[in-house]
Amino acid sequence: MGKDRCLNITTLQAKDIRWPTSLGAHGSDAMHTDPDYSCVYVTIATAEGVTGYGMTFTLGRGTDIVLLAVRAMKRLVEGRTTTSIFERFGQFWRELTSDSQLRWIGPEKGVTHLAVAAIINALWDLWGRIRNVPVWQLLAEMEPEELVSTIDFRYIEDVITPEEAIALLRETKPTRSERIQYLLANGYPAYTTQIGWLGYSDETIRALCRKYLAAGFKAFKMKVGQDLQNDIKRCKLVREEIGWDNQFMIDANQTWNVQTAIEWVISLKDFKPLWIEEPTSPDDVLGQAKIAAALREHSIGVATGEMCCNRVMFKQFMQANALEFCQIDSARIGGVNEILSVYLMAKKLNVKVCPHAGGVGLCEMVQHLQMWDFCSVSCTMEGRMVEFVDQQHDQFVFPAAINEQACYVAPRAPGYSTELKQEAILQFEYPHGTEWKRMFDEGIFTRENY
Repeated sequence: MGKDRCLNITTLQAKDIRWPTSLGAHGSDAMHTDPDYSCVYVTIATAEGVTGYGMTFTLGRGTDIVLLAVRAMKRLVEGRTTTSIFERFGQFWRELTSDSQLRWIGPEKGVTHLAVAAIINALWDLWGRIRNVPVWQLLAEMEPEELVSTIDFRYIEDVITPEEAIALLRETKPTRSERIQYLLANGYPAYTTQIGWLGYSDETIRALCRKYLAAGFKAFKMKVGQDLQNDIKRCKLVREEIGWDNQFMIDANQTWNVQTAIEWVISLKDFKPLWIEEPTSPDDVLGQAKIAAALREHSIGVATGEMCCNRVMFKQFMQANALEFCQIDSARIGGVNEILSVYLMAKKLNVKVCPHAGGVGLCEMVQHLQMWDFCSVSCTMEGRMVEFVDQQHDQFVFPAAINEQACYVAPRAPGYSTELKQEAILQFEYPHGTEWKRMFDEGIFTRENY
């Protein structure tokens, strides 16, 4: 790979963008009953005119808190050259996450880590634009040593070392171009959660099952966890619509205790769910290991990771055999750099990665990561798929696209697919966007309650 242009970063700006998805119960589940899909949207500008765009996903209230954290970190980015970041990206990531005062309100978790993700995602978008390739291709075409240099291996070398990661990537490199061509021709398999939000009526669920069946989908996920009898009824409804040849998954969004999770899911076993997602606290490694062990005899796996706060937690989940499906989230842990380490650990420990993508920009970003995994790490799509939620794609300059076989189409535009349309920002920036002003004026939302 040739030497990159060295650009001078002048400003890092961040905005609070919110869409009123709660009005249609879109995204509703057992724990998050009224989400307004939102993001902190970061723009990194350079003196040479190239701009990077990034984001982290939120649910409405609290987005302003993440925004403050991004602004607290901007001094670590502004005034730098891109070369000073990208040639020592792993070290820069550590600097961003290890500020001697800011780390006290983390470290490497929660609001500060969401802020790190927004900044890091914008930097990867910028890097893709500098090299004039989409991020999945940027990653796939990197020499193993360069890619591994972007990762901070602190706390995970007991599972995988930089040397092991380089060897792993070297081993897959000779056949990488074949997989790139396959990906460009066929895309990457998707499943949909759009049929199963908890706030949807039975009629809506039936109509959406038929819509996504007609669109070629073969895997469907439904939210559960508030009422067992209602869950039984809704599972029966979905199976009636999608049949028994298609895959079916359920998601409790952390609502149960450990024993309740085991008993509840066993009550739904006749519907043959492939996995139960987030059955209990996202931090309870041993609890989820107990659930996984209890459900194994029923051929039901545990999927988790969208709320997993960092690579160390992922390490422990995989070491404890507490998940069968690892669900990285492109905006939850510290952006692309840290996520790469999770993929490498998953490869070594033989865990399938099926990313979470239910939120603004998550489909756009996570497709790049899973496509890199296919090209360079796991080198297979067997037993793997990427979530697809049909929300806010029209707000992006380069939206995620699904083909007639219900596969993500490999992005071709340079960057990380994270640039919002200017109209979206003007309408939905909170609280002064035109749509928010209209909704406040009409009493649809009140400032006091939001």
